[in-house]
Amino acid sequence: MPAGRRDARRSPPIRSSPLKSDPRHLLLEAYRSALAAVGGRDRVRRRLEGANFPDGVYVVALGKAACAMAEGAHDALGGQIRDALVITKRGYAQPLPWPVLEAGHPRPDTGSIDAGRALLAFIDRLPEAAEVLVLLSGGASALAEVLPDGVDLDALQRVNDWLLGSGLDIAAMNRIRKRLSLIKGGRLAQRLAPRRTLCLAISDVPGDDPRAIGSGPLTADDSQGEVALPPWLAELLRAAPSLPARGDACFERVSYEIIAGNRAAVAAAVAAVERLGAVAVAEPEFITGDAATVGARLAQSLHAAAPGTVHVWGGETTVRLPPRPGRGGRCQQLALAAALGLNGSTDIWLLAAGTDGSDGPSEDAGALVDGGTVARGELAGTEAGAALRAADAGSFLEASGDLVQTGPTGTNVMDLMLGLRSR
Repeated sequence: MPAGRRDARRSPPIRSSPLKSDPRHLLLEAYRSALAAVGGRDRVRRRLEGANFPDGVYVVALGKAACAMAEGAHDALGGQIRDALVITKRGYAQPLPWPVLEAGHPRPDTGSIDAGRALLAFIDRLPEAAEVLVLLSGGASALAEVLPDGVDLDALQRVNDWLLGSGLDIAAMNRIRKRLSLIKGGRLAQRLAPRRTLCLAISDVPGDDPRAIGSGPLTADDSQGEVALPPWLAELLRAAPSLPARGDACFERVSYEIIAGNRAAVAAAVAAVERLGAVAVAEPEFITGDAATVGARLAQSLHAAAPGTVHVWGGETTVRLPPRPGRGGRCQQLALAAALGLNGSTDIWLLAAGTDGSDGPSEDAGALVDGGTVARGELAGTEAGAALRAADAGSFLEASGDLVQTGPTGTNVMDLMLGLRSR
């Protein structure tokens, strides 16, 4: 099955290195179980089972998990859904009874602009007395956009490229994105008012903050966090319209629930390890910061760990990109840095992978490395340190045989890191 495509009704296949040692199998199975536990289809279906919309409901599903979440709504509500619009990442679409639009991620494209227009047109057709179900997941910030006067797609892509290479965390990036948008930062709530709206969200942000998930299309944002911006970006922000204030009437009929998040995935991974007969620890630290620095630190902690225990972390790191980055994303960068710290060991493994099936602008979810990763990659003529500095971890990890691929997973709750020092 090609990476990036799968039947949404089946568990995602996981392809990894040909090595089939038990520790690798254990970590991959725990990761697979974590994905299943926070799957969008199951979480939405469970939440909506028994729900009754006497006059029917209109559905908007937006994000990387949009198709799976829409399927869950269809499972639970069936004929109660009067119409729906689904917007997701290119390569993530599934056959559904309603239109499914695909757009660019992590870089918005013309599909993102088309999707934004389609979203507003869909809402404008709804009766004012309609009930609306919004299914929101990470990736929404790039997948649908409506721009203010004076901002075009070229400007949006320039902003996005700067953000992705800035090293900022997702909350800081989304504070900037929403200020340039006519549907983010609560503005979609303005468009939906006065309709009663229920939002079910899968969280891909630290603290499960609704203001940051998908850049908060249904949530007021009065946060004051600021970062140093280049002059051209500061000028764009000055031209953008103001956001709706907390207490605005547009939010009065909006209900918001988070139905899945990173901690649930961590707990499911721990439970899976225990079912497989091993000891597991859910680490309380939420992992943030520079991916390479974190990878080196996790490798060091696994060297000192008690043998025979799987350690599970959740979080999301950042990468400051060089002018011409190579292949891969933050999980691959973290994994390669860890591999350098594990080089030569024979008893330690580390899996770092996104829960959405992609890591940066690639179809790889992450990587599972060990003490032989560096040697395997360098046998193919690549150099680990150089690949790390060039943000080209994916090329090295392909050469070493350590990439993990899932295809679209139907969820998006940030990243998981699972480490094991064997007995």
